[in-house]
Amino acid sequence: MDNAGSGGVWGAVRRHPWRALMAIPLALVVYTIALIPFTPSIGDIKKAKQEQPSVVLSADGKELAVFKRANRDWVKLSDISPKVTAALLATEDKRFYEHHGIDVARTAKAVVNTLKGDVEGGSTLTQQLARNLYPEDIGREQTITRKIKEAITALKIEAVYSKDEILETYLNSVSFLYNAWGIEMAARTYFDKSAKDLNELEAATLIGMLKGTAYYNPVMNPERALQRRNTVLAMMVKEGKLDEARYERLKTQPMKLDFERVPELDNAAPHLARYLRQWLVEWADQHDYNIYADGLVVRTTIDSRLQQMATKAVERQTAALQAVADVEWSRSSLVALGSDPKNYAAAHGKYASFEYFWNSNPKLVTAWIKDSEEYKAAREQGQSEEQAIKDLRANAEFMRALRKEKTMLQAGFLALDPQTGAVKAWVGSRDWEHDKFDHVYQARRQAGSTFKPFVYGAAFEMGHQPNETLLDQSVEIQIDRNKFWGPGDVDGAPTGQPMTLRDGLARSKNTITAQLMQQVGPSRVASLARAMGVRQSKLDEVPSLALGTSPVTLKEMVTAFGTIANGGSYIEPQIVTAVEDRQHNVLESFAPSSPEPALQNQAAQTLLDVMRGVIDYGTAAGLRTRFDLRGDLAGKTGTTQDNTDGWFILMHPQLVAGAWVGFNDARVTMRSSYWGQGGHNALLVVGDMVQQAEKAGLIDGKAAFAAPRMKDQEKPLLDRMGDWWNSVFNIPAEPEQEPEVAALPPVNLEPPVLEPPPQSVTAVPPPEALPFPAPAPELALPSEPASTPGPAVSPDAPVIVDNRPQRIPSFPRPLEQPAPARPAETIPGTQVYRTPEPPRYGPPEPPRYGSTEPDLSAGVGREPAESARTLPGVDAGTNAMGNRGDRPRAGGSATGRTRDPAAILEDRSVGVREPGANFEDRSSSTRAPSSNVERRSSTGNPAASFDSSTRPDDTATLGGSSRPDTTATLGGRSRPDTLATSPGSSDSGSASLRGFESSASGNSGSSDPAPVAAPIIDGAP
Repeated sequence: MDNAGSGGVWGAVRRHPWRALMAIPLALVVYTIALIPFTPSIGDIKKAKQEQPSVVLSADGKELAVFKRANRDWVKLSDISPKVTAALLATEDKRFYEHHGIDVARTAKAVVNTLKGDVEGGSTLTQQLARNLYPEDIGREQTITRKIKEAITALKIEAVYSKDEILETYLNSVSFLYNAWGIEMAARTYFDKSAKDLNELEAATLIGMLKGTAYYNPVMNPERALQRRNTVLAMMVKEGKLDEARYERLKTQPMKLDFERVPELDNAAPHLARYLRQWLVEWADQHDYNIYADGLVVRTTIDSRLQQMATKAVERQTAALQAVADVEWSRSSLVALGSDPKNYAAAHGKYASFEYFWNSNPKLVTAWIKDSEEYKAAREQGQSEEQAIKDLRANAEFMRALRKEKTMLQAGFLALDPQTGAVKAWVGSRDWEHDKFDHVYQARRQAGSTFKPFVYGAAFEMGHQPNETLLDQSVEIQIDRNKFWGPGDVDGAPTGQPMTLRDGLARSKNTITAQLMQQVGPSRVASLARAMGVRQSKLDEVPSLALGTSPVTLKEMVTAFGTIANGGSYIEPQIVTAVEDRQHNVLESFAPSSPEPALQNQAAQTLLDVMRGVIDYGTAAGLRTRFDLRGDLAGKTGTTQDNTDGWFILMHPQLVAGAWVGFNDARVTMRSSYWGQGGHNALLVVGDMVQQAEKAGLIDGKAAFAAPRMKDQEKPLLDRMGDWWNSVFNIPAEPEQEPEVAALPPVNLEPPVLEPPPQSVTAVPPPEALPFPAPAPELALPSEPASTPGPAVSPDAPVIVDNRPQRIPSFPRPLEQPAPARPAETIPGTQVYRTPEPPRYGPPEPPRYGSTEPDLSAGVGREPAESARTLPGVDAGTNAMGNRGDRPRAGGSATGRTRDPAAILEDRSVGVREPGANFEDRSSSTRAPSSNVERRSSTGNPAASFDSSTRPDDTATLGGSSRPDTTATLGGRSRPDTLATSPGSSDSGSASLRGFESSASGNSGSSDPAPVAAPIIDGAP
């Protein structure tokens, strides 16, 4: 059958040869007609003739960005040197003005030469233009289909455009490498001049690149480019465009370049422009627009003046901080030049930047080499791993560029109006050309202490008050059977003194925040953070969340602080206000989002007032003096472990501004604890920008928040009268005296037992355990509740009974599912114990709700909520143990947890770190690579204390330990040379796990010389 069919076809061909020959072109014609619908239409080509890019405008009408198909500046044909057009026509299409898009003779010649094995291109300038304008419709593969589509489109272009318009469009659409599109950008890139000023040699060099831009690249291949240049000159002579004698003189001249890459986006806000481009592309697709051709106008909330100030502030301050990092990491011993970064900039030339860091971390450098494109290319070419690394290490230029890239300090900045959510300034990185990664919305980094306001906000919403106190003591929070989390502070061992919640946040005390987190609970804190604006990042609901261990974005954090400044109402950040067409007709407008309740207004005002203390006397106290700011300001600093991330967010009634400072690779950090703190790096960026904005009158320095100032009102009346008297007569105020805590009596360390709460309790403490006055044999609780409100005990609160065996809680306990019987405010994975209190005699004293006297109890000494329940038959003024709980006891107490006596003496040489818990920056010690294990020496206090708080949800402690902070570094390097900060002033801290040795010194674990005293910025740490 096959042979018969084949013979029939060939027989028909032999019988009708002419018909067979005519069938081939006929089939080609039919195929060509079939391809016409798959080429750009006449309407599309006409539209391309009127192509106009979209533009982004600021709120004050200034151009922020232009969305072009490519980085080009369109110039008219009359503004292009005639030498360029002469060289182009002589080499690419000498019969350009004679054909109608297809040069038949040239095409036939190209076909014949190609069939002979000598591949030759026959496309005219119009065909090349069709391929440049519509690469997706036509394609670039070497097929007959592409050539037919190219020819069809060329004929359409010739029908719509004039010859000069085609020539102009072609010269403005071709690529010349290095992100230079069009002849104008090419002239600026290679010769630093305009296209109209190009001479014969320059024009021939650029036109010669069109045959193969990479092969004839004059920067990388100057010899080839020189030969191709002379070939173009010779063709100009052949076509009569250049005199023979002049050609002989020109061809002997060397290649002269003035090369400089043109910025990819010459925009005022390049990172924001990329963010908006993504949004606008989606919007345009939904509304059938083209952002590169339809001339859309996007109006934004950005203030061009604030944007420029923010950009300059980031550039200025990161350059200064880069000098600090370069100098500090230059030698094995820390080079400390004071608290002014100008000192480091002045001495920068005397030191080799990051020399010590680079030489002491060979494994890290090798890992960076393996991540480079050069290493990957070498491996693809067949080189072994060892040879590729050796060759790249020997390449001085490569290693110099690698060091600069990996040790470049970066920053992000965002500012918005808290009342409307309007974004006013957006700076994604230090320099768009060197780092296109956006640290505003792309980078997720640990927030450190800037996350603490969520803990305090949740506490204030529950009814806690700023003047309530917690004991500044070591804290251990049980995570599971064998794991404890022990946060500490970089400023040394806990003082053991009571501290108010106000001062705990202002001075960024980790020990205070961790205790408050125990009472609030991680779930409540995470829920509040999401409601306030942290809505894209995952928050791990664990105790360490209080210190900002979950990575978040700068955009989320600034938005959340805007919620605080807006009285607790969340407003989604807004950037675009309207989209218009090229005639400025509004296509769609966008109103600010409606406020969403996130934090109770009273709690938000209280939180903001407390955060004023951060600026007035806390970790950001240097802001006002350094930048001469006098307005109503509040904010928070933040620093993460090993000085990896520095944060600062400032709240002004009209503007909330925040900055992050750090390195892209978290294994590179600021070396000293002083410059590594957010209060000494990110604060400089924000302060610089806000200072300029206030001087320019863009924000009102006299504006004030609605939140009242409560700090002075929390003092006793006589103290406030004394302050007034001193202010009138200019009498200097005496330094504040910390409240003293009486020594704790010896206690019985027998293990307690948890029992259900009794309806009536007989409390007879053993005299040998509690040396209080001997109580009556039995104290019966009254059967009728008193009318006077007082402390209450929740029915499910466990009570410790000393004379029974201990009942050990079962482990492991699920971290994410709290037990039903556990009090609502306890933390999953921990156990709360209660201890009986000695009976008290005498008439009840009035409740101290609202009292301004310091509460010496370890728990938060506040009045229970009105919804608190009392046990049946229990006097409201007497607690379940028969004690009056409405006044502080002279002995004071500490909070914590009851531990088995044997556990106190257990070996503390080994421990396990909580996964993902990367805590605040710390002073110094040694860490093995990727181990995250700390070394501490025990300084535990053998004395124990019981909780004396009247709140039913407080915890009791047996045996506290002073667990000062140490720091770990990467790659096994020791970092003893950190600058110590003054006590009570650091916003950073650390965390430890039970089972480690601790030291009374914040810089323990190192045998190197003692650290240098901390420099001071205008009196601030």
